[in-house]
Amino acid sequence: MTDAAATAPKPKKALNGARSFWLKQLHQWHWISAAVSLIGLMLFAITGITLNHAASIPAEPVTATTTATLPAPLLERLSSFPEDTTDPVPDAVARWAQDAFKVKIAGRPTETTVDEIYVALAEPGGDGWLTIDRATGEASRERTTRGWIAYLNDLHKGRNAGKVWFWFIDVFAAACIIFAVTGFALTWMHARQRPSTWPLLGLGLLIPVIIALLFIH
Repeated sequence: MTDAAATAPKPKKALNGARSFWLKQLHQWHWISAAVSLIGLMLFAITGITLNHAASIPAEPVTATTTATLPAPLLERLSSFPEDTTDPVPDAVARWAQDAFKVKIAGRPTETTVDEIYVALAEPGGDGWLTIDRATGEASRERTTRGWIAYLNDLHKGRNAGKVWFWFIDVFAAACIIFAVTGFALTWMHARQRPSTWPLLGLGLLIPVIIALLFIH
């Protein structure tokens, strides 16, 4: 046997080494993405069901109203506030509202007229607002909630949940994509030993396509 023949790599061995490498990588990325997205995936799956049956799930809105009076110095400060604007209220007024109503209105746009300042306070699973009478300083905070199911449904949609949740949804979606792609790659690599792989994958594609073509109008 020549030296060249002795040192030449065996194609089958090299192929098995490459397969082992990719299997290891795919398994690692698959379980990491699964761990990161598992709880969120369950949440979005459950709320997908509750959203689909929202009309059948009873919810009784609960409304709470609280009132307070803006101190005279702050009311005087509002006298220089524009009469027709969407600018946020002055910081001092925002701090007072947080102390009086436990609500953050700093930086929020207003609907200001000559008579009152209105701040919309929508939130997941509910709604609300705060008004301040510019003549008397009387302030009113109303909050309506619709329960935990409505709250989770709005999180599913990203409704009124803020920027942090907005970016969480994107990161979570990316983790789900990695989970799905690595799962598909693992399925493809094991398909030779599992004859039902491709028929099942094809069925997973075919069912929604048929439903969309025949039953969605």
